[in-house]
Amino acid sequence: MALACNKSDQTGNGSYPAIQAAFGTEINPNNWTNYAGQTIPAYIQKNNSPNNPINNAKATLGRVLFYDKNLSVTNTISCGSCHQQAFAFSDTALASNGILGGLTDRHTMRLINSRFAIEPTFFWDERAATLEAQTTQPIVAHNEMGFSGQTGRGNLATLLTKLSGIGYYKELFTAVYGDANVTETRMQESLAHFIRSIQSFDSKFDEGRALVVSDRTNFPNFTAEENIGKVLFIDRPNFDANGIRITGGLGCNTCHVAPEFDISPASRNNGVIGSLAGTAIDLTNTRSPSLRDLINTSGTFNGPMMHNGRFRSLEAVVNHYASGIQNNSNLDPRLRPNGTNVQQLNLQPGELQAIVAFIKTLTGKNVYTDKKWASPFL
Repeated sequence: MALACNKSDQTGNGSYPAIQAAFGTEINPNNWTNYAGQTIPAYIQKNNSPNNPINNAKATLGRVLFYDKNLSVTNTISCGSCHQQAFAFSDTALASNGILGGLTDRHTMRLINSRFAIEPTFFWDERAATLEAQTTQPIVAHNEMGFSGQTGRGNLATLLTKLSGIGYYKELFTAVYGDANVTETRMQESLAHFIRSIQSFDSKFDEGRALVVSDRTNFPNFTAEENIGKVLFIDRPNFDANGIRITGGLGCNTCHVAPEFDISPASRNNGVIGSLAGTAIDLTNTRSPSLRDLINTSGTFNGPMMHNGRFRSLEAVVNHYASGIQNNSNLDPRLRPNGTNVQQLNLQPGELQAIVAFIKTLTGKNVYTDKKWASPFL
């Protein structure tokens, strides 16, 4: 449905008393926050929703929904409880807290640059075909936000009725959609607009990339070590008959393609096969977030890495791909270069430090502090 042009509430005076009471000046339907007009570097070409441009009004509604604890059965958990802005919209906990002692099945995935990827599916196991479909799955998960319809709990219809009775949603849905009807489709659409708006393109890498003609060119703002790490990241390795690297780079770019550093849609399991609980084999994890903002501006990690939080340092991640890949029936064939043996990257002195130095250049700044992505609740 098209964005409503009528900005008056039932009083006809253009004011929104319930919105003002809940959010003060943070949310203003007479002057929507600018999400659609953000600058995107010319070298960023990927977009998994090219026919669905961000709408300021819908993204603003999505921001409210994202941070509203009313979306959980106990009014204690929001999307933002697990996807925290301070940690690139992830969580430092191994498993994030749900309601009534529940825990997430996998580590919370960072939401940085979700729009700037070829891969259109979401969740580690790609079970959601679109971002819209992803947004309400945690809400109806019994162990997360709880509207599962199980053990006496309400279901999604219960939530829609609940939100319909809240004054600021009556005003927001009317301002955005033309009437106060709260539906799952509208919730999904608005949440997706907000999440797609979360972008990070002000890293040291971006500052350097803007000065050169290609990713492969030495960046003038990089140290020698960072430029060496960039080459190692981008260049493909050459393997012998046993799958041992003899020359070339480390080939990270084969799956995590610069300059977006998103995951290749064809990717399969990466050789990390354990579940988060450590009690089962999990081979269905074939997606990952962008490699941007693995660490924050203070140099600390935005949470453990991989679907099961197995690694807590970039060195551990690189060493996994160098010599720790666990062969399995769903392993990505690019990690089995001779068709049988998993790759052995045979790291040379200084290479581990160089590629870690490069990955650290992918950390931005604004995404951690910009108010338009923060909670609007007073």
